[in-house]
Amino acid sequence: MWTYREMPASGGAIILALVLVLAPVNAPAGDIDTEHIFGFMIGSDIGHVGEREFQAAVSGRFGRTSRRFRTGEQEFELELVPLPDLRIELGSSVSAYDLAGMPGVTDRRGVAWQGASIDIRYRLLDRELAPFGMTLAFGSDVSRLDVASARRVNGVGAGLRLAFDREIFAGVIAAVNLFYQPEWIRFSATGRIEREAVVGASLGVMAEASAGVLIGGEARYMRRYDGIGLNELAGQALYVGPTVYVQLTKTTRLTASWSTQLWGQSEAGGSALDLVNFDRHQLRLVYGVNF
Repeated sequence: MWTYREMPASGGAIILALVLVLAPVNAPAGDIDTEHIFGFMIGSDIGHVGEREFQAAVSGRFGRTSRRFRTGEQEFELELVPLPDLRIELGSSVSAYDLAGMPGVTDRRGVAWQGASIDIRYRLLDRELAPFGMTLAFGSDVSRLDVASARRVNGVGAGLRLAFDREIFAGVIAAVNLFYQPEWIRFSATGRIEREAVVGASLGVMAEASAGVLIGGEARYMRRYDGIGLNELAGQALYVGPTVYVQLTKTTRLTASWSTQLWGQSEAGGSALDLVNFDRHQLRLVYGVNF
């Protein structure tokens, strides 16, 4: 686990944001739906019973310790709200990759099916009825492609996330996510098995710029471990970047988010960034439609 000395300034900012989200204020919950306004985070809202949504998300990851590292993922997801406070999401994805100069990995370029996923969210506190919103999310996925090296794998991942949010001022939403993401991977070519986990916290603030348009930013602090028990730290990174949400029509929406690694530290040593375990830049573009 981290010590105070290891924790960057973002740790204090996340704690401060958590206090702002949980502390009592006079601003009532407005008409903003926080479910999809963030790019790399989630809000506590989950939609209404009977609601159905189709979502297409494009994610890009660029820059590691190689001559060329560019990967993209196209996700297709179906979201359902069968019961009050319960949301289920089913998804599948395709990856494109262009890698060169990675240590121990043959240069490669191509497109392949990435895998399938399920995400279940249960809202513990409704922010319209409670001082703040709180949602617990559990996700699981199977993968056939290693996202860092594009090698064929049989992988199983999981994710546990706790999301808090509230409208701290009229038209201004603050959110905090805490997450733990273990993964088990078996490489098809060699049979080698790897276990790893990412744990971290993120904060986001979105402000209503005009009707149906929110502008803000997100900060994420992540630590990657070899093994799922959080014993062997491999590296850590701090990402910061802007997010824009646009309600295109009554039933369609668009979210765009860009995140850059501002600070990082790999146990393997090197620069002030961790480009061994994490990417330099991350992009996420999400289009959704209710039907």
